[in-house]
Formats: sequence, C-alpha cells, structure tokens
Amino acid sequence: MENILNIKIDENKDKMINHIIDVVKIPSVESEAVDGAPFGEEVNNALLKALEISEELGFKTKNIDGYMGYAEFGEGEDYVGVFGHLDVVPEGEGWINPPYSGHIEDGKIFSRGVLDNKGPIMSALYGLYAIKESGLKLTKPVRIVFGTDEESGFEDLNYYLSKEKPPVMGFTPDCKYPVVYGERGRAKIRVKVDIDNENRVQRTREFFDFVNKYILSSKDNGERLGINYDDKEFGTMVMRGYSLDNDENSLGFNLALSYPAVATIDEIMKQIRSKATENVEIELLHNYNPVKFEKDCFLVKSLQDAYEDITGLDGTPVTTTGGTYAKAMPNIVPFGPSFPGQKGIAHNPNEYMDISDIILNAKIYAQALYRLAK
Repeated sequence: MENILNIKIDENKDKMINHIIDVVKIPSVESEAVDGAPFGEEVNNALLKALEISEELGFKTKNIDGYMGYAEFGEGEDYVGVFGHLDVVPEGEGWINPPYSGHIEDGKIFSRGVLDNKGPIMSALYGLYAIKESGLKLTKPVRIVFGTDEESGFEDLNYYLSKEKPPVMGFTPDCKYPVVYGERGRAKIRVKVDIDNENRVQRTREFFDFVNKYILSSKDNGERLGINYDDKEFGTMVMRGYSLDNDENSLGFNLALSYPAVATIDEIMKQIRSKATENVEIELLHNYNPVKFEKDCFLVKSLQDAYEDITGLDGTPVTTTGGTYAKAMPNIVPFGPSFPGQKGIAHNPNEYMDISDIILNAKIYAQALYRLAK
C-alpha cells in the first residue's frame, strides 16, 4: 500500500508543483471585506483557486461563505480533517525575486506563503488524491480544509464550527515534524488603570510601579508575578509582546503569555491579580488553552508511524511553543511540514520550500490519511 501511494505521488509531482505555484502567485493578504469575501478579494481568490484545483482532481467541494472551503473524498458523517490556510502575512521588504512569483531556483520554490501554509495544505490535497487514484477504500471520509484567517485570528475556524461538525480526528500541516502532541497555552493580558478622576496622579504612579516591578524588572518567565510555571514537557512560562495601550481615560500595558500545560489560565490570572493594588485592573483579552494528547493515542501513534515509515527517522512525539489551528479545532494535532533541523523562515523575506520536501510531505500525508481513515 505504501509503495502504491508513493508511486501515485511521484506520477503527479509535476502537476502538484504547478498547482502550488498557481496558488502562491495569489497575494492573499487580508484586506477589506467585500460581499462573499470576508477577508478581502485576494484571500477569496486563493480559496476559489484551491477549490477549483480540488474539483479538477475529482473531489467534492464546498465553499462555506468565503470563510473556509474544503475538498472531500469518501462517504459518511464522521470525517478525518486536515486544516491548513491560504492567507499569508504581508510580504515585507528584502526579496531577491518578486514575492508572489513562484520562482524556482536550486530545487526550491520561493514565494510568500509557500511554506506557511499553501505548499503544505496542497501537499495534503495531493496525498488524498494519491489515495483516490490508487483505488484504496476508506471507512471514513477525508476533508482537506482551506482556511482564510489563520494569520489574523481564527475567525474562519470559528465560523466553520458554527456551520460544520468538527472532525473525529486529523491534523494541521502548519508546524513541524515529528507529530506534535502538545501546544502551549497562549493568552493576552492587559494591565489597566482608570485615570479620569481626582486620583489621576496616584493611580498613574500605581500603574507604572506595577508594570516596572512585576514585568519590566522581571525575568521573562514571570518570576516576580509568581507565574513562573514550568514542566519538563512544555518548558517554562514566557512573557513577551509588551506594548503600551493608553487612551484619554486610562493607562494600559499589554503583554502576551506562552504557558505550559501544568498551569490553567484561571490560576495564572488569580496569581497576577494578587500582586495588583485595588486600582490596578488585570484584564484577560483572549486565551487559548494548552492542547495535549496522550502520546500513545490512536491519532498520535498513527501519525508517528506514518512519519517513521516514510522517512526512516525517529518520530518520537514532541511539543511546540507555536500556535496553530489545533488551539481552536477539536481533535487535531500539528503535523509537519518542517523537518528537524530546518530553520523558521515562514514570515521572512525569500520564504521558500524545497521541492523535495513538498513531495516528501505529500507521501507522509498520504500514508497518514490512509492510516486514519481506512
């Protein structure tokens, strides 16, 4: 079975690369919403192109009001899902070649979004195409789901879940290998003091005393706040992303937390508030809880086995400090596309993906999807 799928990937590799180039040529940075395109015309164009390619490959497709769309193969209600995204961060400066050219050089495709995340989700599509073309039977349908708002806030995923049931299991190809069984929690917090009263001077002093003593003068593990949680699997707490957030009536200071699964957001907030004076408010702006799967569960073990069988590398599951769709979509884990030792280049100028890695990803994803859905 493995050989059949690999053969199908190799037979269609040129077509896959051409389709990836078709998609990366679309500058799908979020812009002003228009009818049918909640994240702007170019993001919608990328979604339409991915669905057009999916139909060309013989898949059933569905466009969920421009928020997400998917290609599906197989019959049934309970599905296996692969969730990737087509929106990209702005290209920025410093490109040697035009950022949306799909330029090929030295066995690499250079383009904004080719690694994050158009190349990987199209590799997953071709992994499913290999299963379809091989005539292999599945007991569950598989969806390749194209997101449009991963870079800006997961509004696409929230809308999807308001219209569709979540998968029974699956993955997002938007992180690293081997399979990731746990993601750290992420929260954004605001320290705030109202100053629209006669105690303006005193409250201003309290605000800056708190920020300086407990945040700016602290190690970035939150030691002075007493939130320096740590565990051997996820590592230690990290505070970062500091910014002032003032207006006429209040002083504000924002910070982001990346926290291990040993802590809950309620515990963290209670501890921070215990350090604040009566006039200093601590607001939770948003939070994504840590994600953790058992390393020997069927999903994680199946993805580990697929990775090891195709690559011959050690596939012992790992954790990540990053944040993916797995934060908000039940029953999925991060899986690929970057291999051990590869540097993070996703949001940098001259973003690229090795064509050999694209092909290898497709083979891994074909094997993984067959294991999950057979």
